[in-house]
Amino acid sequence: MQKAKSNNIVWHQSTVSKKDRGKLFGHRAAALWFTGLSGSGKSTLAHEVEYRLFKRGCHTYVLDGDNVRHGLNRDLGFSQEDRQENIRRLAELAHLFTDAGMIVLSAFISPFRADRQKARDILEKGEFVEIFCRCNLKECEQRDPKGLYKKARAGEISEFTGISSPYEEPENPEIVVDTDSDEIDGCVNKIISCLERKNIISSLSM
Repeated sequence: MQKAKSNNIVWHQSTVSKKDRGKLFGHRAAALWFTGLSGSGKSTLAHEVEYRLFKRGCHTYVLDGDNVRHGLNRDLGFSQEDRQENIRRLAELAHLFTDAGMIVLSAFISPFRADRQKARDILEKGEFVEIFCRCNLKECEQRDPKGLYKKARAGEISEFTGISSPYEEPENPEIVVDTDSDEIDGCVNKIISCLERKNIISSLSM
């Protein structure tokens, strides 16, 4: 974890613990980290999973890559250094959400393994759930919901992941969903089942 620049700051412990919040909420805290190429369905899937969890009474929030860049990270571009800082800030934000006992769903490309590992290290052990939204580049380009691949191919966007900048696939993610072949309901069910097995949420099948 990056050391703070000032030595004159002290972390204040909350009177209400994460365990207390877990008992109140009825679920454990977790950071569901959706990663994959642009157009692989990260945001769509994150919101569908959140909706399913919300209906079960879970306390949730989605951190979407584009949304965060409108405010918190509006000063960052897409250079490798800025991407690293983007993920560091988002991981710290996810840590605050999990400290509050919530299930935070983070939908970012986060293309580099080292940055995702740093994010995992920031979270408490067992709270980081990496979800690889696997989708081939051809399918992502055909979808191109934001028209970004077209711009990247035309040279209008530099350092675009999958075209002019690499995407490093996760080596040992907790969950892999094939969003280019599986229906969204099936992907959601797979994630929910994993969260039940990890006892992050309780199983409905009693």
